[in-house]
Amino acid sequence: TDVSEWVMTPEDGARLVAEAFARSSDRVVDYEHATLKRAKAHGEKAPAAGWFRQLEWRDNGLWALGVQWTAQAAKHIADREYRYLSPVFSYDEASGRVLSLLHASLTNDPGLDGLTDLAALAAELFASPPHKQEQSMPETLKNLLASLGLQDTATEAEALAAVATLKTNVASLSAQISAAPDPAKYVPIAALSALQSEHAEAKGKLAALTAEISAGKVAALVAEGLAAGKITPATEAWAKSLGESNPAALSAFLAAAPVIVKTNETQSNGQVGSGATAALSATEVEICKTMGLAQDAYLKTKTSAAAA
Repeated sequence: TDVSEWVMTPEDGARLVAEAFARSSDRVVDYEHATLKRAKAHGEKAPAAGWFRQLEWRDNGLWALGVQWTAQAAKHIADREYRYLSPVFSYDEASGRVLSLLHASLTNDPGLDGLTDLAALAAELFASPPHKQEQSMPETLKNLLASLGLQDTATEAEALAAVATLKTNVASLSAQISAAPDPAKYVPIAALSALQSEHAEAKGKLAALTAEISAGKVAALVAEGLAAGKITPATEAWAKSLGESNPAALSAFLAAAPVIVKTNETQSNGQVGSGATAALSATEVEICKTMGLAQDAYLKTKTSAAAA
């Protein structure tokens, strides 16, 4: 080899695990590196001993999970005829760091020391309770499935379908963001603000105009009441106040009220009795009670109007 040692950091392991998960096809396990030595060099056959795709990074190195051995390879391992799984990988010639895992090979003389004894591992698995034979899922894969809204038990087809849906949604959202807004559905903010200002201004003008018209109607009603002798100078302020708060009530009052003082006429030919009640009719007394007016004050106002 052209390096003193090969190096694989946890970051390298995580990267290889992600690359394995992204693959669509399995990696081969051959015999004695036949894929490199015989198949590529001499065009000879290099039969597979097994296949794998899933990897997991652990504290003691990179592990291949769920290896599917051929019947012949399984027998070789069980009979201790083959004991080690030797990886084939590319690496950086300057640092020795592992770049990519290519495949693996069954061999009894691996280039790396400390590899797992497959025969011992197989014996341990077969001797263990069934639940210990289940392969654990890498945390990276669990997190990825969770981010897709899937359970740990999701199949590969379900995971790929979720990824495809996510890609479609992202593409659709990107297209919507980049597309020009439909002028039939969206209004520019500046135009909306201008429209809101115009609406507020028109609303204010309408309120002012309405108030002006209402005040004019009240003034006209009071003037008509004064002219008809149904409102006296003493009750003019009250009539205006009533009209401003309830124009309909003022109209109803004027329609039902009797004529109290006729224009240019007096009800007593200029003569006023000694008592207040002597100069007021029964209707006028009732009006004073209804309007809360003092009869003396009403009589005084009536007398002043008559004298005028």
